[in-house]
Amino acid sequence: MPNAKVLEQKKAIVADLAEKMRGASCGVLVDYKGINVEDDTKLRAEMRKNNVEYTVIKNNLIRFAAKEVGFDALDEVLHGTTAIAISMDDVIAPAKIIADYAKKDEKVFNIKAGFVEGRVIDANEVKQLAATPSREVLLAKMLGSLKGPITSLAIALNAIIEKNQQETA
Repeated sequence: MPNAKVLEQKKAIVADLAEKMRGASCGVLVDYKGINVEDDTKLRAEMRKNNVEYTVIKNNLIRFAAKEVGFDALDEVLHGTTAIAISMDDVIAPAKIIADYAKKDEKVFNIKAGFVEGRVIDANEVKQLAATPSREVLLAKMLGSLKGPITSLAIALNAIIEKNQQETA
């Protein structure tokens, strides 16, 4: 039986993880087998750059945290070594980063499942989420599609203003 100090540390880890899972926009769980140091370093740098917290953690600790949050469905995928990527603000970033690394070698880095805004999703849904264009891409497309109508409106308003100025002069 673990000593009281170790037990308290594990309880604190579970409580912290449950709080993060509860407040997360997105989380992705992967089977973490033998990723090399170079790829791991790049992966962690990409996660930090996108404000995604990434941790390799014991399955039992995730299991307890998931149960506390109501993500009991994650229990069936928690085997092997698990890493979890959590974002508090970007729904797509963790899925996209993990999916990109999983493409290199799914035997080494296999997507298990995820959760999005309080709902558990399976590995296929994580991959679909990863295929979604980023916020910046969507915003650029939206602004690009508005450019034509806004330009036409500006030209029409300019013509009306010029006509009114000529009539009053």
